[in-house]
Amino acid sequence: MSALLAACALVGCGASSSEAKDVGQNVAKPEAKNAKGEMRPDDATSASIGFVAAALGASAAEAARGNCRPGMVSIDDRFCIDKYEAALLEVSDRDEKPFSPYAVVAPEQHVRAVSLAHVVPQGYISRNSADKACMASGKRLCDVSEWQKACRGPEKKQWGYGDDRQPGRCNDSGKNPVMSYYGPRYDSTTMNKPELNQMEGTLSKTGEHSGCANGYGVYDMVGNLHEWVADPHGSFYGGYYQDVASVGHGEGCGYKTTAHNESYHDYSTGFRCCADIQGADSAVTVSPAAELPTTPDPAPAPAKKKKKKSKKH
Repeated sequence: MSALLAACALVGCGASSSEAKDVGQNVAKPEAKNAKGEMRPDDATSASIGFVAAALGASAAEAARGNCRPGMVSIDDRFCIDKYEAALLEVSDRDEKPFSPYAVVAPEQHVRAVSLAHVVPQGYISRNSADKACMASGKRLCDVSEWQKACRGPEKKQWGYGDDRQPGRCNDSGKNPVMSYYGPRYDSTTMNKPELNQMEGTLSKTGEHSGCANGYGVYDMVGNLHEWVADPHGSFYGGYYQDVASVGHGEGCGYKTTAHNESYHDYSTGFRCCADIQGADSAVTVSPAAELPTTPDPAPAPAKKKKKKSKKH
């Protein structure tokens, strides 16, 4: 039963970059949920539970197949990157189980990163914890140039899918959960509450926005969650579900935040991993992994015709 509940946590049963933005509406405060106890499966994700169940039996790191590990894609045969924003498995001496995507990742917790479609990605994580989670799966955090290249796609587009923003194509127009629950109170306590990313209209599952992809087949690099990169001083890219374009941060793939150190975390901070092409040394020993069932990737939405826009003065 505990394993099933943990699996539900992973699949979602149930500001600027972390700076606050008022949604401009008086929203009734929703009922708060804890990190583990109030998540229920929905019809759209019931199939994902079997996918996660297979991951429960996976070993400490996925076995390399082809040029890249499962769940990763090759970027021009130069490096590999996770196709989706990372979810976490909690590792013990006996087994692995999904870690709640709505819980803060403490420095002492043993977790590793996995790249899966149609699951709730991990927020509430620091750069240091994200780095350790990648290394535990034989991967690493992406450096800035790798992240930028993967985000912009082979055609080097500002938004990955194109040079002009198409609001709603990515998860980029969400609600402000801190304001909805707590009003204009932004601190390390309110910004790490588990109920924030469980509020409707906030965090999406990986690949749910099928058009938020590029020619490499990488999803959600703009919006949804900020993504930590391998900057020892702390920086994250891509914006999150409430802000992907603002003064001082940039827009789309160029959106970045450098205001926080490597131990910072809040509801908006996530990550994905990179790895060297097969044959390079790994940070950990890769043991054989259980076979994971395959699920079809969401098909990228067709690009809309570019319209000329008049400049605003």
